[in-house]
Amino acid sequence: MFTRVTLLIIFAFLMFGCNAQDKPEAATYGEKLTLSDTTAIARILSNPDDFVGKKVLVNGEILDVCPNRGCWMDINGKNPDEKIRVKVEDGVIVFPVEAKGKEALVEGEVEKLELTEKQARGWFKHVAEEKGEPFDSTSIQGAMTIYRIKGSGAEIEG
Repeated sequence: MFTRVTLLIIFAFLMFGCNAQDKPEAATYGEKLTLSDTTAIARILSNPDDFVGKKVLVNGEILDVCPNRGCWMDINGKNPDEKIRVKVEDGVIVFPVEAKGKEALVEGEVEKLELTEKQARGWFKHVAEEKGEPFDSTSIQGAMTIYRIKGSGAEIEG
């Protein structure tokens, strides 16, 4: 006959031991990740020029994915107002739209895009068209700077 302690041990194994085995492997995209230490998205966004040209590893929830070619995804930091776009070369890496809401670990180089007002309007018009959303060109007033990560590799939870 099982003792109460034996039953508790079996129950704990079934509840906690199986979870580690049931977790699906992360899907990999692009190059193998080489960095082990992550950089907080908030840290990059607070001083983006300090990171331009540097390779970083970030992690967070995938908020959005390019619906046409899977060539970009937006990753959320710890707070809702922290997000950064990861852009990859079209057709080289393709992120699945179904990845929205999943956790990702992404490696790449921080880049800075300085856009004139005309370029910014064109950029945001293109993004709106990709998503099938309306675009109000008057919402862009003046030149702007965009910081993003030129992605080289990613792991997305299964």
